[in-house]
Amino acid sequence: MHPVIAAIGRRAAARPRDIALTDGAREMSYGALNQTIGRVAGDLREHTSKPVALCIDNSPEWIVTDLALLAARLPCLPIPAFFSFLQRAHAISDAGVECVVTDQPESCLEQLRMGGLPAAPGPELRVAGRRLARLWVGAGAARALPKGTVKITYTSGTTSDPKGVCLGGDALAQVARSLAAACELGVGDRHLGVLPLATLLENVGVYASLIAGACSALPPLEEIGIVGASGVTPERLLDAMARNRATTAIVVPQMLQAMVKCIEAGAPVPPALRFLAVGGAMVAPTLLQRAATLGLPVYEGYGLSECASVVTLNTPGANRRGSAGRPLPHCALSFTRDGEVLVSGATLLGHCGEDAPARGPWPTGDIGHLDDEGYLHLTGRKKDCFITSYGRNVSPEWIETTLALEPEIERAWVFGEARPWVAAVIAPRTGHGDASIGAAVGRANRTLPDYARIRSWIMAQEPLTFGNGSLTANGRLRRTQLAARYQSHIDFLYHQEEEHALSR
Repeated sequence: MHPVIAAIGRRAAARPRDIALTDGAREMSYGALNQTIGRVAGDLREHTSKPVALCIDNSPEWIVTDLALLAARLPCLPIPAFFSFLQRAHAISDAGVECVVTDQPESCLEQLRMGGLPAAPGPELRVAGRRLARLWVGAGAARALPKGTVKITYTSGTTSDPKGVCLGGDALAQVARSLAAACELGVGDRHLGVLPLATLLENVGVYASLIAGACSALPPLEEIGIVGASGVTPERLLDAMARNRATTAIVVPQMLQAMVKCIEAGAPVPPALRFLAVGGAMVAPTLLQRAATLGLPVYEGYGLSECASVVTLNTPGANRRGSAGRPLPHCALSFTRDGEVLVSGATLLGHCGEDAPARGPWPTGDIGHLDDEGYLHLTGRKKDCFITSYGRNVSPEWIETTLALEPEIERAWVFGEARPWVAAVIAPRTGHGDASIGAAVGRANRTLPDYARIRSWIMAQEPLTFGNGSLTANGRLRRTQLAARYQSHIDFLYHQEEEHALSR
């Protein structure tokens, strides 16, 4: 039996009336959850022996179905709502999914058919008092999954087709147990699901809550102010945290920045909140300082799908601002000569359709180091770092994060490979033009060393979003695509500066 299922069973036997899941209007006790998992698992086993995809909004039904698949030993494929219809179709076909469970049957059916899958309605699935649609898809021959796969999580990386990371039950359990211990989760905690449950980080966060016997509040995302892949209404999010008496939550840096600005403008800090984890991308130390000044209990962490989510985390007893925290108990870090972070413990079984990875530590592609007290410091992605013509190694993420802290700047993409100085493409926030953006760049430059300062910049032709191909599904910049799109503008910037220098 999987450790999360076993923990729920023990809690159900000891304190069956304790609340395990809620959406704010309905509650499910540990006793009811334990019984429902068994019933839904039997239903799922009766109808399929292949992977099952979940396309459901955040809700108790999402996690119950996920746990039932875990109990039934059927691989689960969470589908992010922000995936395009082509990405959905690719993931479903790639993993050999036969059945999609959804709470949005009409739109999901349309998306599947748009992606070329001959989907058709099947018998409904009853979960937690609600009826979920079951859609059968005529996926082609599946590529082999590694033995023991229980979760297939797709990340888009830098290409349009997501890549399936296959994880085993032991890895997920190890991370969940480490998180529960590091965050000191207990029966009095209430975890608010802020990220989509299809995001592995949030999924494992709920596992940790259940292992600890705590309650997870899982309202629909729109209800708490989360829209699409990155949209957030901070006033609604802060209100949802207070209304749900949330003691813990997980956010990404953009959400944290929006919350900080809202609180600085007068909104109250959620009174019960004691642990706000932030991850998914690098966080500027100045943003963490602003959050701390306001009394937000923010703790930065680091992880990746190939390592079953969280690898390092700051905690109340061991918190070094500007670091990604210390390694969790289940894993160990090592480094290559050029500084790439290698992770041992709770790593992937393999990718869909590919040979199993070589034994040994997993190469993360991130550059970093441990300080004397064991805290991990990250400086950027190995493949994204560029070297200026003066021989300076520069992490663009560091500069981009600094620029995006300015209220006038929505996003930025910087470059400078084999160039004497750094330039940028700036996507402004609504209502800001050249003058205000120039001032914002100037303020950001004052916090950067000379070799990393923006010498020249241009305005983006359109917002940098997932929808127009500028971002990956998890919010990272598609650098190759942006370079191709703005190459002529980039060349002109440097040519113009060179001419100006020669004329002086």
